[in-house]
Amino acid sequence: MSVIDITPAAALATVFPIADVVGADETVECAAGRVRYVNGDYAASAPALAAVATEIAAALPQYASVHRGAGHLSQLTTARYENARTVVGDFVRARTDDHVVFTRNTTDAINLLSRAVPGDTVVLDIEHHANLLPWRRSGADTTAKPELDRRCRVVTCRPTLAETLAALTDELHRAPAALLAITGASNVTGEVLPLSRLADIAHDAGARILVDAAQLAPHRAITVAGHGIDYLVFSGHKLYAPFGCGVLVGRGDWLDAAEPYLAGGGATADVPSTDESEGENEVAWRSGPARHEAGTPNVLGAIAIAAACTAITDLGFERIGLHEHALRTRLEEALDAIDGVERLSIWSERRDRVGIAAFTVAGHSPRAVAEYLNDAHGIGVRDGRFCAHPLLRHLGHPEGAVRVSIGVGTGSDDVDRLAAALRELTTRA
Repeated sequence: MSVIDITPAAALATVFPIADVVGADETVECAAGRVRYVNGDYAASAPALAAVATEIAAALPQYASVHRGAGHLSQLTTARYENARTVVGDFVRARTDDHVVFTRNTTDAINLLSRAVPGDTVVLDIEHHANLLPWRRSGADTTAKPELDRRCRVVTCRPTLAETLAALTDELHRAPAALLAITGASNVTGEVLPLSRLADIAHDAGARILVDAAQLAPHRAITVAGHGIDYLVFSGHKLYAPFGCGVLVGRGDWLDAAEPYLAGGGATADVPSTDESEGENEVAWRSGPARHEAGTPNVLGAIAIAAACTAITDLGFERIGLHEHALRTRLEEALDAIDGVERLSIWSERRDRVGIAAFTVAGHSPRAVAEYLNDAHGIGVRDGRFCAHPLLRHLGHPEGAVRVSIGVGTGSDDVDRLAAALRELTTRA
């Protein structure tokens, strides 16, 4: 692989051709006139890669219902759908016997797994609500269903990562737990967690580990087997495949033992007649991914995720990482140099981050800053509490913050326009 020169020099532009990302050359009207739109909201939903749009366009004329169809288009679409599982499994280096279940999104995938975990779950208070609330609900109906006697045990993060890992270790050893559910990268600050070390901590305590990779998968290579991850979840819409599909990858025993996530066609092996005698009226459910994919699945969403996995692999995580590191460094240095701008961090020590930065601007609400950037400069960012209310309170900003996030369609001029706009905001009367 050739070495790519990516530096934070003033002339740096996106290393990926603008045609690689759908809508990268979109223009909008703002106070400055019609300008190219700066998409600083990749962490919420990334635009589609051109390769993904091309794959979907090719699949649409041949689209048909999957499984059990004898027709040519049904067989062709089924092959594409099932091949998507293989592509996704290969993308995250899953074990050969892992299940790859397609869901609606990351939230859906975690809710699915929450019904299969046979014991307590330990989480940190830095998590997105998608990795907090399902665990709180998993033991809500213990009277009617004693088997759901499971608790969510929340550990408060400490000032340093080392102290936080020690607190997690203590909690996992204090009382038995079935699962440690942890983010791979914070959706607020972009700080990356040490997955292999966390897996070791969980396994040493007799627990398994779930990694919420919604913010990590688009930026870094993940090795399920190599990192020791038991379950991995992520969303297509953050992986440059915005077609409403997510993924749960992981060990099959808990999933096969759990009640089907949805009751319906496709999840069943046999449904007896309702007038059969007691004891012979049990539905026979399938095992494997089909057990939790009742109904017609989001076929095009699965195809899109697989296409994104292939396209990202072709681009190369080394190339993506170099590009992102240069732009993230440029962004952080620019934010830190502006009076009144405070950049947020979970831990005091300098941590590896993906292309996300959250900040506040003294004297301005997060919504006012976001509206100003859009209305005056054609720059789109996120504001609020990012579905991570406990973390924002922990960071001392219960009212929220502004978040800018970057991706393969981001260039140095985008970062420079954001920095110039913030300087203007903080220095004007």
